[in-house]
Amino acid sequence: MSLRISRRTSLRLSSLAVGAALLATGCNAAAKKDDSGGGEGAKAFTLVTPDPVAQNEFLKLAVSGVKSAAKAQGAGSPKVFQSSDTSSQQQNVQSAVDSAPDVIALVGFEFADIAAQQAEAHPKQQFLLVDACTKKTFKNVTCAVFREHEAVYLAGAEAGLLTKSKKVGAVDVLDTLQFRRYSEPFAAGAKKVQPKVKSRTLFVGGQSPFNDAARAKDQAATLGSGGADQVMAAAAGGNTGVFQAAKAKGFKAYGVDANQCVGTSGVVVDNVLKKTDVAVGKGIAQILKGKGGTTVSYGLKEGGMSLTGLEPGVADSQCLIADHKDVLKRVESLRDDIVAGKLKVNDPAA
Repeated sequence: MSLRISRRTSLRLSSLAVGAALLATGCNAAAKKDDSGGGEGAKAFTLVTPDPVAQNEFLKLAVSGVKSAAKAQGAGSPKVFQSSDTSSQQQNVQSAVDSAPDVIALVGFEFADIAAQQAEAHPKQQFLLVDACTKKTFKNVTCAVFREHEAVYLAGAEAGLLTKSKKVGAVDVLDTLQFRRYSEPFAAGAKKVQPKVKSRTLFVGGQSPFNDAARAKDQAATLGSGGADQVMAAAAGGNTGVFQAAKAKGFKAYGVDANQCVGTSGVVVDNVLKKTDVAVGKGIAQILKGKGGTTVSYGLKEGGMSLTGLEPGVADSQCLIADHKDVLKRVESLRDDIVAGKLKVNDPAA
């Protein structure tokens, strides 16, 4: 299972916005459908999200991806079924299957088991599972996963180049190999450019590890009190707490999944970007070419992972890294080495 760090949050901030008016919602009692489409015989795509899209920029990227794919393929307007809980996730996938589109895209590890069940029951229906994969291989399930650790490593390199205390840290959701993808590579990247740097990771844990801003704030404050001046915020919905601690304690933070510099003036250096739109768009194209049923990994090389600082428009991103062109030049070199295979980043979950 691929790590999706910002699980069920509305904190996926990105420079790319997809207007709520463009969203076609799902099949629940309060949901509506957008049945507008192309002419007879046009391709049809459906996207199912694990949570309401609302201000969730990570999911907005997925919507953008399916809309772009529809436009590229001359398809009708895609349907987007937004879920709110486990029950609605199952209902929405069933409704998507009942409408029999050319491709059903499911975003999130929440859909792994549902996808397996539906794929086996409906072998002619093509599924695209993003940010996760089924345990069993199906000819009609294409998986798109991400190599988050590559971009996290680059963020760590930024931290190593910017630290004055030679101490960096990370606030991680849970102490598991998958979630350590957001802390261990951060430390490794920092040590690559600053061998004397010391690192420490603290975990949120508890009953609500993905949404405990108070606990995340406490853990971040502890890191700050211990001298860390660069902290990776991998606390999902708790990232707001990390940013609050950063402002109070005077250290700098790094966001995840989308641009979290917006609204956190003077706090966030850069962000580890996970481009769901790229995975959705390329996955649909792959399936339509008859090359489905495989797992594709998206990292720096494929354009599925990046940093805000390495993207166009960084000057307007409100990220602190925009003022450190020398650091970005060094990080660009490391990125190129990773893409070329000259530098291999260890994956804690491998």
